[in-house]
Amino acid sequence: MSLSKLKEEVIELLKELIAIQSFSKEEDKTARLIHQFLSAHQVEANQDLNNVWGRNLYFDSEKPTIILNSHHDTVKPNSQWKRDPFNATIENDILYGLGGNDAGGALVSLLATFLHYYPQPDLGYNLIYAATAEEEISGSSGLEHLLPSLGKLDLGIVGEPTGMDMAVAEKGLVVLDCLVRGKAGHAARSTGTNAITQALKDLEWFDTYEFKLQSKYLGPVKMTITVINAGSQHNVIPEICEFTVDLRTTDQYSNQEVVDLIRHHVSCEITPRSLRLSPSGIPEDHPVVVAGEKTGCMLFGSPTSSDQTLMKFPSVKIGPGISERSHTADEYIKLDEIRLGIDRYIKILDQLLTPKTTIHETVAKRL
Repeated sequence: MSLSKLKEEVIELLKELIAIQSFSKEEDKTARLIHQFLSAHQVEANQDLNNVWGRNLYFDSEKPTIILNSHHDTVKPNSQWKRDPFNATIENDILYGLGGNDAGGALVSLLATFLHYYPQPDLGYNLIYAATAEEEISGSSGLEHLLPSLGKLDLGIVGEPTGMDMAVAEKGLVVLDCLVRGKAGHAARSTGTNAITQALKDLEWFDTYEFKLQSKYLGPVKMTITVINAGSQHNVIPEICEFTVDLRTTDQYSNQEVVDLIRHHVSCEITPRSLRLSPSGIPEDHPVVVAGEKTGCMLFGSPTSSDQTLMKFPSVKIGPGISERSHTADEYIKLDEIRLGIDRYIKILDQLLTPKTTIHETVAKRL
């Protein structure tokens, strides 16, 4: 099949996907459609929960493997939509509909890229295409559930709307639940220990502390106090003050290192909700980054999280569409963004396989 025909086929697939409600944890129908599309193209498609994936025809366990990953769940439409979010309509070569930009355009562009390479016998690397669930809620039944089934992975290309520029770093996320304990007493008497005033020192520290190491692409670790709860009534000294800190980590620290450092500086009790959403960063001389720059990609650091936080191997984030359109009313993606996105994905992957240096050799040197 010609590449031009394949491009139009995946655009039609995207229109069908938009028409199906696929909120996080409710992606069974879109999973079935993607599975059917792969099978119709003679790919041995696999499904685990609402995750669908396939391997290239000449998969060789002796070669390194690249995963092409994007998600097919969407957020719920907000109240400002003027269009029907599930009616995929095209006007002036612009496709409107929920999930078209985030991340349907990347999802089908990576699918077309995978199918382009699928039957080729002499690739220097394996390809796995994975359309996964629950990305929008950082759920545990999406990519995180699937990864152990895929074997060793050497590189990830994550499809998210980046304008086809390449995110070489992405912030991680840790939410801290903090607790300060005081002692209840009558507000009219000099008894008790006020948990609110006890918390002030820690609150000021979170608001003003600057981490020593800064990321070239992500800047500093960012801490934001987002919720405070304390007190029950005006005449009772509060015995407990609870507050929440939104913590955006960078590739200069692991999530655990940041939490350990915080515990060293504050006196409140700290409970991280999870450490699983890790920051990422990839060296600028990694072959995929070099290939991206040669195709015209700008390199940047992404403040928004994706399933890249779950990848414990080198990865980049790149895809058609614009991040600012995500989660907005009357979401859209331009059809040429999809077509040109497929072209750039292929140009990047083509550069990783040359007569003299295969991806196998270049990845092996980095390991």
